[in-house]
Amino acid sequence: MTIMDDAGLPVMGGCLCNEVSFRIRGPLRPVIACHCQQCRRTSGHYTASTSAPRDAVEIEGDVTWYRSSENARRGFCAECGSNLFWDGGGGRLSIFAGCLDKPTGLALAGHIFCADRGDYYEITDDLPKAEAASPEMTDGV
Repeated sequence: MTIMDDAGLPVMGGCLCNEVSFRIRGPLRPVIACHCQQCRRTSGHYTASTSAPRDAVEIEGDVTWYRSSENARRGFCAECGSNLFWDGGGGRLSIFAGCLDKPTGLALAGHIFCADRGDYYEITDDLPKAEAASPEMTDGV
């Protein structure tokens, strides 16, 4: 399932200080919550992200990239520290949903890395849950 602005307009987003902004032209994947240790440590809780084809995302401003593993890097604003992107290579770029301007038209569709969730919260909704990665939910991203 993909989502796009109702009028066919690009979805916009950016960081807290407005040094980095971006627009997405094209379909977005529904939002997936990731409970892995890396996401929890970089955000202070779990993350929620969508994704789009890499060539559909136009970024303005300087994104700082941190190589968080052999396979992935995380993009953030060096000025305000806002977490913006997760890049696992390939043809898609994950975008943290909280950085998108409203209305997004998106909805949370599931949870991944549930086995790694923090011990201070429960996942109580009825959405699909995967103990680890789930290509079925994330399109391999």
